[in-house]
Amino acid sequence: MAITDLPSTATSLAERWTQFKLDNPKIRIRDAARQLGSSEAELLATQCTGQPDAAVVRLTDDFAALLAEVPNLGRVMALTRNDSVVHERKGSYQKVSIKGAMGLVLGDDIDLRLFMSHWHFGFAVDENGRRSLQFFADDGEAVHKIYLTEDSNTAAYDELVSRYRATEQSSDLATQPAPTSALEVPDADIDVAGFREGWRALQDTHDFFGLLRQFGVSRTQALRLGPPELVQRLDNDAIVRGLENAVAAGLNIMLFVASRGCIQIHTGLVKRLVATGPWFNVLDPDFNLHLKLEDIAETWLVKKPTTEGLVHSLELYDAQGRNLLLFFGKRKPGIPEQEAWRELVSQL
Repeated sequence: MAITDLPSTATSLAERWTQFKLDNPKIRIRDAARQLGSSEAELLATQCTGQPDAAVVRLTDDFAALLAEVPNLGRVMALTRNDSVVHERKGSYQKVSIKGAMGLVLGDDIDLRLFMSHWHFGFAVDENGRRSLQFFADDGEAVHKIYLTEDSNTAAYDELVSRYRATEQSSDLATQPAPTSALEVPDADIDVAGFREGWRALQDTHDFFGLLRQFGVSRTQALRLGPPELVQRLDNDAIVRGLENAVAAGLNIMLFVASRGCIQIHTGLVKRLVATGPWFNVLDPDFNLHLKLEDIAETWLVKKPTTEGLVHSLELYDAQGRNLLLFFGKRKPGIPEQEAWRELVSQL
């Protein structure tokens, strides 16, 4: 049902959202928001009544202090997604540190990089008994969510929500349009020779982002213009073959998925791969990944020099040049890449 099909008697966003859920009981809120011409955060806010039994409670914006208490919840499920990939990892939040606009969660299971300048709204949500903490950018798009599991400390959750409950429980939410992407500089205006020289001289994978800024190139433009021996475009089914090969080899891998406010990383094995309609899924007990294959427009094998040798990654992009997923072999700083991983990517 499109927004234009809604009954004319439903005038407010809250009324339209209520009617829409009745007519589309299985739709996800992210998809519903788009059909309603709204945002996910705005739809949640309509359920903020300020009453003790409200399904949605607005939280203060002291996200650094709040996240520092999330380890008290015990075992939870962390969820970070973009339009085409959903990354869900169970475990506990450990070693939470936030300094200014940057934050880290460095647990054995939940591994996050946080970009706090994009965290603007927070809610505690009760969806028919499934409780969570949900965080959103200023345009109302989700940046990260934390769901309780059957093993979570529910008393600690209740205490956290009570402590960080916002004084104002308004159902109105003032969002801002999402920032627009900068236009690419024409290839002809790029110092391609200098860029390639800089790429070949890299000492650390993290220096790659500084190199992009130095030469004013976008991520996909960098792949087009990079050193031919260090970057290669692959068929878009390479991610499926790569995951299947990793399962067959029993290889520990790393899968990175990002929203604007969070990068979530799975490190370890993947075992159960399942294709369902347009989605390709990892369905393991502690890790789920859902990838919409039809959204992959470009797949690249990328090699970055480091002091420990080359690091190989598989990188996926959509038609707008947005990164969907990064796929690495398991690796720790200061340790050379696994030879088994290099053999795997060479087969792609």
